[in-house]
Amino acid sequence: MELKRVVVTGIGAITPIGNSAAEMWQNAVNGISGAGEITHFDASNFKTRFACEVKNFAPLDYFEKAEVRKFDLYAQYAIAAAKEAVENSGMNLDEIDRENVGVIFAAGIGGIHTFEQEVGNYYANEEQGPKFNPFFIPKMISDIAAGQISIMYGFRGPNYSTTSACASSTNALIDAFNYIRLGQATVILAGGAEAAITKAGVGGFNAMKALSTRNDDPLRASRPFSKSRDGFVIGEGAGCLVLEELEHAQARGATILAEIVGGGLSADAYHLTATHPDGLGAKLVMQRALKDAKLRPEDIDYINVHGTSTPVGDISEAKAIKEVFGQHAYKLNISSTKSMTGHLLGAAGAIEAAIAILSIVENTVPPTINHDAEDQDPDIDYNLNFTFNKMQKRNIRTALSNTFGFGGHNASIVVTRFH
Repeated sequence: MELKRVVVTGIGAITPIGNSAAEMWQNAVNGISGAGEITHFDASNFKTRFACEVKNFAPLDYFEKAEVRKFDLYAQYAIAAAKEAVENSGMNLDEIDRENVGVIFAAGIGGIHTFEQEVGNYYANEEQGPKFNPFFIPKMISDIAAGQISIMYGFRGPNYSTTSACASSTNALIDAFNYIRLGQATVILAGGAEAAITKAGVGGFNAMKALSTRNDDPLRASRPFSKSRDGFVIGEGAGCLVLEELEHAQARGATILAEIVGGGLSADAYHLTATHPDGLGAKLVMQRALKDAKLRPEDIDYINVHGTSTPVGDISEAKAIKEVFGQHAYKLNISSTKSMTGHLLGAAGAIEAAIAILSIVENTVPPTINHDAEDQDPDIDYNLNFTFNKMQKRNIRTALSNTFGFGGHNASIVVTRFH
């Protein structure tokens, strides 16, 4: 069976550094941090009092007033990103065969805001008996963003959510890629959304000692590959890509942004939350992605790394890159855009794949910000080009995007310039 070619024809983004793909990209290449004091709730008694929040998001720009109360914030972000991606793709919704258009939209956590609010209301009024909002369950469940997007457009192709912690939306992209290349759909909206900057979200990650506590300097708290890194900065938002079968895209005259050529999955099979210290799962997933894409390590120009700014994770990923790419590791660019966006959890992979695609379009590598020359970790090889602090121009033909999740879930996707 001859596999179909799969291209990307639209991008949508709601992020801490921009509420559109274009705004996100401009702020990323300019090294703008999205971190700041938490405004979603009073965090004054929390160990971490800052996050990378989405700013100036106005639900009424996307929904009717009566609709807003039906959607958890994570689903609002998802739908907003999907709307931009569809518009960006130039699809004529009156002409497209909606039975062959799917939606695969990830969430690592889903509607935690709704869950927290509803359960809190119940316990505050427990003596009155169980009283819950009828939208409680449909707002909370992690598949509902995919469902709501399909309902909004009448898309009747494959429709579900993927959940693999921080690898969730890369899993969604790889699933969509596989459905299309196998001829089981012509178009799929794929991505992920998250809105976990809540008391339970921040408090839970604090209890694990996973978050940075650099409360005196939040803009510089996310500092991947620096010795003084002390945990990730939680972010929120959504990213959506329109994946399309090549001939279908060409027939409708679509603008093709990039081609997806491979994806890999692996498990660390090591620890509940920590990556394998030698990067074994990371090594395996990148090798599998390259094999699927039928590419050599030397074909990769840029890696948008997982790079969360955690003590063990950054070291293990750098080790894995050196093992997979050998001497070529010193010739490619590496950057962690989480240094600017924070860690969007289940939405991270879609946002970072979008940035990898835009890096190909613009021949520009966005930086890893917040690194000081004297802040060097002896366990990290700084001969690798981490693109510290300033974007770099280079001819980027092919890029790799890595995402690794709690539970040892690893996913990597390969995107290339369309030709």
